[in-house]
Amino acid sequence: MLHRRLISLLAAALALVSPLPGAAAEEYSFELEEFSQKSVQWGGYVELKGEHLAINDSGALARLAWYGEPRAELDRLGATLQLDGSFRTKMVSFNWLAQASGRQDQEQWADDADIFAAYASLKPSPLVSLDLGKKVFRWGKGYAWSPVAFIDRPKDPNNPEEALEGYIGAGLDLIKSFSGPLQTVALTTVALPVGRDVNEDFGEPHNINLAAKLYLLYQDVDIDFLLYSGNSRTTRYGLDFSTNLAAHFEIHAELAHIPRQSRRLLRADGLVEMEEFADTSYLLGLRYLTENEITAIIEYYHNDDGYSEAEQARFYGLVAEAHQLYEATADNSLYLRADQLSRGAYGQPQLGRNYLYARLTWKEPFELLYFTPGCTAIVNLDDDSFSLSPEAVYSGFTNWELRLRFTLLAGADLSEYGEKQNDNRLELRLRYFF
Repeated sequence: MLHRRLISLLAAALALVSPLPGAAAEEYSFELEEFSQKSVQWGGYVELKGEHLAINDSGALARLAWYGEPRAELDRLGATLQLDGSFRTKMVSFNWLAQASGRQDQEQWADDADIFAAYASLKPSPLVSLDLGKKVFRWGKGYAWSPVAFIDRPKDPNNPEEALEGYIGAGLDLIKSFSGPLQTVALTTVALPVGRDVNEDFGEPHNINLAAKLYLLYQDVDIDFLLYSGNSRTTRYGLDFSTNLAAHFEIHAELAHIPRQSRRLLRADGLVEMEEFADTSYLLGLRYLTENEITAIIEYYHNDDGYSEAEQARFYGLVAEAHQLYEATADNSLYLRADQLSRGAYGQPQLGRNYLYARLTWKEPFELLYFTPGCTAIVNLDDDSFSLSPEAVYSGFTNWELRLRFTLLAGADLSEYGEKQNDNRLELRLRYFF
């Protein structure tokens, strides 16, 4: 049964976006609307989502999550409210994005409320702007992944267009336009503090980190040179570009180099060490639109920070040993050890080294108005395991969107997707935009 707090969240969200009775009849309504159009913009959505998960009961991550009480399936119902907007004057603007959500399944109720972005922007001239506050910087050209996004949180490749939470910092933008082949030059510099209650999850505390991006628009090619330096994370360098080869055909690429990176590694002898290495990751991608409005997005991602097949298999073997020990003696010590290794290491969403991402969407096929089917595939090219997500989106009612998606995860034993928590997931999502 749906938790009462979920009903309360939905009721509050609907009340917030519903117009007040008789508001249109007030004498000052035209003046308020005029003021809003000039200086205030706001919007967002209310979402209701139901999910059914078929648990991969022989998978390492499922055993790790539910070794005490194994389960075959999980049903979840959730609601989300997202609000975004801006207040603008001639030189100053304030921008915000906040999200609150709640979800209930057979095990527990969980809820979150976060401010994803809240920053002031000062623009004394068309050539200069200053941002101060919490912001998503959106560095990089990749769609599903962005290895050069040094000061952003990682995207979810299954939902790369969803809003991300930003970091608190101060940024200065300088821009200059020219009439020759080099059309635009822009420099972005960012100061990112890390301390108690300030960007705590970014890295080592008590530091002020610096990042910079030099943007060039040269003969219709967008080029970025990126740099991060600070003591919260190790120094890193990046390069990206994107360009349109035709009106319907775009290509993009990213290259990131981290001279000194570290990760936890489970060795063959069972010991865990902190391995240091140089990390060079890159992404190649394209976006193509056909005449009948089929959009294809394809990306190859090499994650030099990832684990090899043998290194992944070693971790999955540890979980198998933990399962055997627990079944025989109820001793969960190996499970606890594997759980520690999974946090921020072997349990990350894409822990391999080489991936292929492909997404196809077809807008209104066969003249079916407001209907967009699609399919997304993410393939681990090292072990041939994958996830496949066909979906259908209908938007035939004003401001409403309905999406049905089924995700299948498949792979051999000791492969990434063969050891995930789920065999498959069915999702139905309803959104009202305002």
